[in-house]
Amino acid sequence: MSSAQHKAADAEFPGEELEEAFHPEPTLLERACMVICEVAIGVMAFIVILEIVTRNLFNFSYEMSEELGGYIIVGITFLSLPVCQVYRAYHHVQFIQTRLSPRLRALSHFIFDALSLVFCAVLMWQLTRYVLQSWRSGDVAPTLLATPLWIPQTLMPVGTLAVTVSLLRSAALNFRRCVAARG
Repeated sequence: MSSAQHKAADAEFPGEELEEAFHPEPTLLERACMVICEVAIGVMAFIVILEIVTRNLFNFSYEMSEELGGYIIVGITFLSLPVCQVYRAYHHVQFIQTRLSPRLRALSHFIFDALSLVFCAVLMWQLTRYVLQSWRSGDVAPTLLATPLWIPQTLMPVGTLAVTVSLLRSAALNFRRCVAARG
């Protein structure tokens, strides 16, 4: 959806116009994550359709569609986080935000971004430890594919790192707005 289409769609909700200023424009990072998620959804659809066709027409199963589908869901879940951040997909309490002054609105967004960054830092630390533990121990999935578990698990800290970068951009933008509104 282009920026003009977003503005037209958001015109119904006056609070959305105010929210738009507090989110940075998508960069190559968010666009790449969105394309990867779109491709992943297509691949997952193909795998499911292939499984349905082979089971019903040939009475045969590849017995890996659930495993691959699970890996794809995890990837989509984490890689979509920065996309949701820049496209304002998260919930906002607009009836409060619209009543705040521009400085307090920027401050509330900055505080939210800062708290989210702390959460993402802790999450990235723990997920990285988890992936490294799987890699060191040589854990593999107990399935026919015997996928080394660190491979799909790596998508979790990568997605968390991507949303951290998006949140840093958002926090910097909101901090500048907060300081500018004070003066």
